[in-house]
Amino acid sequence: MNKIITKEEVSSIFKDGMTIMAGGFMGVGTPQGLVSALLEAKVKNITLIANDTAFIETGVGPLISNKVVKKVIASHIGTNPETGRQMIAGELDVELVPQGTLAERVRAGGAGLGGVLTPTGIGTVVEEGKVKIAVDGREYILEKPLRASVSLLKAYKADKAGNLIYHRSARNFNPMMALAADTVIAQVEQVVEIGEIDPDEVITPGILVDKIYVHGGC
Repeated sequence: MNKIITKEEVSSIFKDGMTIMAGGFMGVGTPQGLVSALLEAKVKNITLIANDTAFIETGVGPLISNKVVKKVIASHIGTNPETGRQMIAGELDVELVPQGTLAERVRAGGAGLGGVLTPTGIGTVVEEGKVKIAVDGREYILEKPLRASVSLLKAYKADKAGNLIYHRSARNFNPMMALAADTVIAQVEQVVEIGEIDPDEVITPGILVDKIYVHGGC
């Protein structure tokens, strides 16, 4: 099966009201070409799961600026003032999640777990409305798993089977988000033939990747 698709084919995948995960950390490792395709699809009311909302004009920030997102689940929003403005104005629902908890919730979604127990947030607003469970005399918050309809990844290189190699710190949240979505789309800078990538270098195996979008640059 040919996994390589065009920008127009990418855009056709997106629908109103979808939950979408995007890799990246402050825009580094964010698939900018896929963000552009999502904007061109002119969908609305999506739920966005990402580590952060980056900046107004970079990373996933343009999705916020163009008001494509109705809810964002992220570990911080401070670098994008538009996210904060929309939140305060009641235009955007923001769920702030401690970064380690966010990672584990995505991992739990990928592993089919019912949730994770963490002490992070006990005694703070983070625990409000959540189940608390005591284990060996210590309280934990039950954090539910996160999954998405579509996961948008950024990798450096893929082979035609979808095996992915990331470039240094651009790896960040991408590998775990490859596990927790119904459809996984990887933006890559180059595609090589099957067998040209050393198996020891593969971080995300091709079995997890449904579509490959070739787009140059970071």
